[in-house]
Amino acid sequence: MHNFKTLFDTYNWDSSLKSIFNKTAAHVTQALAKEKLDLEDFKALISPAATPFLEQMAQKSSLLTKKRFGNTIQMYAPMYLSNECQNICTYCGFSMTNKIPRRTLTDLEILKEVAFLKEKGYDHILLVTGEANKIVGVAYLKKAIQLIRSQFSNITIEVQPLDQEEYELLIEHGLYAVLVYQETYHRDEYKKHHPKGKKSNFDYRLETPDRLGKAGVHKIGLGALFGLEDWRADSFFTALHLRYLQKTYWKTKYSISFPRLRPHSGGLEPKVEMTDTDLVQLICAFRLFDEDIELSMSTRESEVFRNHIVQLGTTSISAASKTNPGGYTLETESLEQFEISDERSTEEVVEMLKNQGLEVVWKDWSQFEARQPS
Repeated sequence: MHNFKTLFDTYNWDSSLKSIFNKTAAHVTQALAKEKLDLEDFKALISPAATPFLEQMAQKSSLLTKKRFGNTIQMYAPMYLSNECQNICTYCGFSMTNKIPRRTLTDLEILKEVAFLKEKGYDHILLVTGEANKIVGVAYLKKAIQLIRSQFSNITIEVQPLDQEEYELLIEHGLYAVLVYQETYHRDEYKKHHPKGKKSNFDYRLETPDRLGKAGVHKIGLGALFGLEDWRADSFFTALHLRYLQKTYWKTKYSISFPRLRPHSGGLEPKVEMTDTDLVQLICAFRLFDEDIELSMSTRESEVFRNHIVQLGTTSISAASKTNPGGYTLETESLEQFEISDERSTEEVVEMLKNQGLEVVWKDWSQFEARQPS
């Protein structure tokens, strides 16, 4: 198959959603009994018919996670480099139309933020920017990665989609992983929420993971922004995208994130609500669908929710996140991209994880090193 778009175009949103709602308890039971799940099984596990099976799903999800990842959980920190943006997105605080103070970090400011995060123990960093090609384009990103690559085991970016050659350049200079969320796989709804800017090009965004796979990136992160459209259909298309990528770029690792629409200065209300129970169901469904996939949980979610979900399938978690440039160390008026919900310090989150019997991992190979003979 040439790319994901070719496969995606063979599916219809409404009929896919109808198919999910048509799943029965028998389909769910069948899916729970299987070791290797297909996309139809995944539909069953995210369907309304699966709600009575949530306890069973949670137990199986927890067992599979422990089997594959042990009692470990990975810590990471987002670091916002810039809130400049050339796009209009209805749900984002950085949207071009929002009259907010804009800021892009200098080298010295980046190093100051890095020093703060290193002191807290972080070894995996996620660099985030708005989508502004001229101000925070490839040259800026390359320089930022070069500046900090000696400080971190893993550098991940969540920025505007780039061309294959641009990804290849950044990988050469130390880039490890890229997160790129489709926001919604509903083509018409996508257009409503992205009326202007490069991001309005649905197909270019949809084909970004293909360009990443061809560029040979170590890890690709997928996801949808829950609240823009029906979460079940968006999750199905995320799973479809994941399966396609795993078959096509089999050397690459994958992760899934679960962002729910959060308040910001633009104040978009979710079109479709996703409850806490829905999100637990989805996380368990993804773990049953793929026991190797990394599942990530940000501080968008509440303290109580995150305390519960860490035992059910999540493998990486952030703490004390700031979603504005310079948020950790600089006196700054720049606006946050969205409000965080879990405001505990890194130390408090680490303590919570340890109290639950989980071993906090700051870098991927720390356990391996510990097992080496002296």
